[in-house]
Amino acid sequence: MTDHAAKWDDLAVRLATSAVLMLVGVSAIWAGGYWFILLACVVSGVMVWELVRMVSPSNPDKAVRIGIGTGLAVLLAVHAPVAIALLIILGTTIWTGLRMPERRRVYAAYALGIMVASWGLPLFRDSNGSTWLFWLVIVVAATDVFGYFGGRMIGGRKFWPAISPKKTWAGVLAGWVAAALVGAAFLGVTQAQGELILFSILVSFASQLGDIAESAVKRAMKVKDSSRLLPGHGGLWDRFDGLLGGSLIMLLLSYAYHAPAVAF
Repeated sequence: MTDHAAKWDDLAVRLATSAVLMLVGVSAIWAGGYWFILLACVVSGVMVWELVRMVSPSNPDKAVRIGIGTGLAVLLAVHAPVAIALLIILGTTIWTGLRMPERRRVYAAYALGIMVASWGLPLFRDSNGSTWLFWLVIVVAATDVFGYFGGRMIGGRKFWPAISPKKTWAGVLAGWVAAALVGAAFLGVTQAQGELILFSILVSFASQLGDIAESAVKRAMKVKDSSRLLPGHGGLWDRFDGLLGGSLIMLLLSYAYHAPAVAF
């Protein structure tokens, strides 16, 4: 196989896996309510399970228990007042972090981010409707797709070779352009102002940083993928690392800027 062909040999599998994940995610966002809450709980549990397997690989049973416990904690937090929910999230993070034999800070930082995003997104969906979650998903997906093609077709200087040797500046910038175009498109179907284009780029960059952050953990743990659950992508965290970063910055922005819930 030539080097050029090798660049694209995983494309079909990646696209198929992405299509299935997109269908499940879009359906849950559209349905809202318990369907979206259930998805958030499952995703958080699986991602923390993968995280524990990386930082504490010698005890797979512990990873399963902590993953299940995380999903249940998110379920409780979603139905609790904000102050109680934050206590549940922080308490779960500390309690499970103390059970890590090493790299407790790494585990705690990522577990906290996963739980906050998984708790915050269903609440955001209830308050703002589905429009802005679709915007989030499309921005992150466009960033990933355009970054993938931009990086492989153009190549060039690496963005952060010590952490993510495959990511190039061409791919990063292509992702920003794609995000800006998505933001511009949503100006036509919502009441948002021009700031949405800037916010789209910020979410795009946060999603790229989420990808780089996960790469840093995998590099430190000397593993290629967070797990082998998803063909062509490795684990759920490998697929949702960008969405995690984008979700956290979107939730932060939502406190500073009101995004009106305007239906398509």
